[in-house]
Amino acid sequence: MSGHSKWHSIKHKKAKEDARRGKIFTKLIRELTVSARMGGGDPGMNPRLRTAIDHAKAENMPSDNIERAIKKGTGDLEGVRYEETTYEGYGPGGAAVLVEVMTDNKNRCTAEVRHVFSKNNGNLGENGCVSWIFEKKGYLAVPAAEVDEDTLMEVALEAGAEDVVEDRDEKTFDVYTPPNGFTAVKEALDARGIAYHSADVTMIPKNTVKLEGKAAVQMLRLMESMEDSDDVQHVYSNFDISREVMESLE
Repeated sequence: MSGHSKWHSIKHKKAKEDARRGKIFTKLIRELTVSARMGGGDPGMNPRLRTAIDHAKAENMPSDNIERAIKKGTGDLEGVRYEETTYEGYGPGGAAVLVEVMTDNKNRCTAEVRHVFSKNNGNLGENGCVSWIFEKKGYLAVPAAEVDEDTLMEVALEAGAEDVVEDRDEKTFDVYTPPNGFTAVKEALDARGIAYHSADVTMIPKNTVKLEGKAAVQMLRLMESMEDSDDVQHVYSNFDISREVMESLE
């Protein structure tokens, strides 16, 4: 199973734990603030901000918190200025790793990312070393048991989706869209009452690297350690771990 779909599944299962630790709110607030700073505070004119608000509401973030984060981004309230940057490198077995961060201290963040790579049998690489492996896409994971495939195909493709692929391991239909078409497809599914348990603009790998045994364990540990950093917003990889290996690790 590819790193993208597998990691989305793992993150979905551990979301409650992250929420309890408050980490997810920290990341959401940074995304709201930076989105508002980059594209303005009107979600109707700023698709990135609209998606960030949707994510915040899905995690039951209070409206006051959302509004404050947006106002800090637009300059209506004083706040920390975060810098966006991306790190690239390799994990165990040569799997590609792409790390997106928002930080107020780049030197500290670089040292922390480098440490996580080296501690888990990976290494930080140069800019551009693995980014070519990934494509930015809109992605929605729809539980297969809750929708008719033909209906989903019709609704998604008419709204502008590029493809609908069945993931039998995860028991989902994965809907892929162009980045700028994500909102239209998401709204079309909402209008038809089609539920999804993951929806985001994300990075999809063009190819995968199969991992087993110790390398698989180290890879998952690397991903979790990266996610645990407050500065890290998203981690992507092209690892491929079989269902049998995943079950043995779990």
